[in-house]
Amino acid sequence: MNRYIHELPDWPGFSWDHARLSGLLASVRHRQGRLIGRMEAMGFPLTAQATLQNLTLDVLKSSEIEGAILNRDQVRSSIALRLGLDIGALAPADRHVDGIVDMMLDATQNYAKPLSVDRLFGWHAALFPAGFSGMHKIRTGQWRDDANGPMQVVSGALGKERVHFEAPAAERLKQEINLFLTWFNDKNDTDAVLKAGIAHLWFVTLHPFKDGNGRMARAIADMALAQSEQSSQRFYSLSAQIRQERKAYYDMLEKTQKNDLDITLWLEWFLNCLDRAISNTEATLGDVLYKARFLQTHKNVSLNDRQRIMLNKVLDGFEGKLTSSKWAKLTKCSQDTALRDILDLVERGILLKDAGGGRSTSYSLKDVSNVGDQ
Repeated sequence: MNRYIHELPDWPGFSWDHARLSGLLASVRHRQGRLIGRMEAMGFPLTAQATLQNLTLDVLKSSEIEGAILNRDQVRSSIALRLGLDIGALAPADRHVDGIVDMMLDATQNYAKPLSVDRLFGWHAALFPAGFSGMHKIRTGQWRDDANGPMQVVSGALGKERVHFEAPAAERLKQEINLFLTWFNDKNDTDAVLKAGIAHLWFVTLHPFKDGNGRMARAIADMALAQSEQSSQRFYSLSAQIRQERKAYYDMLEKTQKNDLDITLWLEWFLNCLDRAISNTEATLGDVLYKARFLQTHKNVSLNDRQRIMLNKVLDGFEGKLTSSKWAKLTKCSQDTALRDILDLVERGILLKDAGGGRSTSYSLKDVSNVGDQ
């Protein structure tokens, strides 16, 4: 008895219920078009900021899905540097962060180029620049082998493992990948948004590498979505939404991989997840618009480098409360200098002292939501 879809005789002959998906696909396409139109009308500076914010989110959350926590400032700086965006002081990024950023940017910025074996090998090498996955040595730029047994997705404690999925035998990979790449690069009649969902499922089912398959599958999906929009600008993050729905994501993958080749339910889940991702980008868009209004409101205010750096950090999503000790640490200045910087901004009406405070006084930005352009 066949346990997984790749063992079925008609693999990879996927099918789906067009009538069931047509309304949802049309709704997602409409929402996608409206968002792109709205963002493009805002002009380059704001679209560039929105792209930076969403690409940063995409890299962070795609890694989080696999349990890897990256430094947000490093990711943002790495992306800004590669896109030529001026964000002030850059946080030095390690090779691991730069590699993940390089993969994501190649997928989304070079979406029109064919996907190839060499390109996949390059992405894989970028994900593991030191040749290690955690403590384990990993072969980069080549397909996995089955020297230590079949490739399995497993959870649970040692001795109580549960096998969720077993990938195709390594000896099949060369033929299987060539089939996948031919389909992905072909100009067929499949809608590009549906293509993103199919490509993600197909690639992660092949599981062609020892590690990194999930992140690469999501990069391939983002590449197909960029093709669907004919734009390298990213205004929403599918990975961020998948991170929110991580359990449902893995459950749906497992259910689909143990079913037949009718992938209607997977595509329905994928489209709904994408729809929610586009809907939730309103929060990101709001942050970008608020930052633009804030900077416009205070455009004539003279700031020192420390103040400029810290205000940008707060506007870009500073975690926790803003205190003089955090200010001193992040700008590498004394506590007295940090407090002078902060009180200067309070006096100018840019920062407000928070109520309460306790042992450590904190500060917040003065709201400019209702302030007209000056």
